[in-house]
Amino acid sequence: MSTKLNWEGIYPAVLTPFTKEGEIDFEMFAVNTEAQIKAGVHGIILAGTLGEASALETEEKFELLKYAKKITQGRIPVILNLSENTTKNAVNFAKKAKELGADGLMLLPPMRYKADNREVVEYFKAVASATDLPILIYNNPVDYGIYVNLDMFEELIEYPTIQAVKESTRDLANVTRMINRFGKRIKILGGVDTICLETLMLGADGLVAGLVDAFPNETMAMYNYVKTGEYDKAVAIYRWFMPLLELDIHPKLIQYIKLAATAEGISNPYVRAPRLELHGEEAERIQKIIEEGRANRPVLLIPEIQL
Repeated sequence: MSTKLNWEGIYPAVLTPFTKEGEIDFEMFAVNTEAQIKAGVHGIILAGTLGEASALETEEKFELLKYAKKITQGRIPVILNLSENTTKNAVNFAKKAKELGADGLMLLPPMRYKADNREVVEYFKAVASATDLPILIYNNPVDYGIYVNLDMFEELIEYPTIQAVKESTRDLANVTRMINRFGKRIKILGGVDTICLETLMLGADGLVAGLVDAFPNETMAMYNYVKTGEYDKAVAIYRWFMPLLELDIHPKLIQYIKLAATAEGISNPYVRAPRLELHGEEAERIQKIIEEGRANRPVLLIPEIQL
């Protein structure tokens, strides 16, 4: 069963919970997924950076996809991240994702090898030609070292399956550049939590968010207030949220956000080595940020999105 994607709204880059023994904790995955759906998110993205893609075997990604499709039952689109080293593997991955029921793909440039612009475009074209699944290009030069520029997108828009971009350049002006050049041909989803409100205000269609994994209600409230033009309320949530959102722009964002989601009862803190659970001063410092946020959350705003 396929669920149509319009690339608008809030798309959590969901966590992959593990057991103490390092196996995927499907039961906790279901708990978090249900929390996201109840809050009103518009889709979920599996096995991305926050989903510990680099620590998952390919077959585990497909197992996550199958399980996510089973528990969501068509209520929201399920998008699978594609991060492969070779074009052949990427094409095969895309075909298998389609076979297993993915509703869309988030597509990174080729991994490990730092491809040049021509190579990146040809890689994207090969995947786009091999599937009819809607594709979200992940543009994150800060973390992955490859910038997909406007001229590259000019070539990519010839492919109808390439429909959206996760805008993680951290350059807010790029939102306006994309809109000026392509109008609504490419939907824009902000991909950096600490500039998420600014991204929406500049005309982005939604967010691929991280702290939504721990705080789905607050994330949805902020988004909904932007959509209804109640900007003062959106800003109030954003100001409360900022110390927590900053957990998303650290090399240990996975550990940090898992700790926040654990405090909310919708994850556990376990990660796969070489990542390790937090300890000592760092754990205490992050826990303090989380607890201060939880203690001061804008509870009076939350019921308005539960009507």
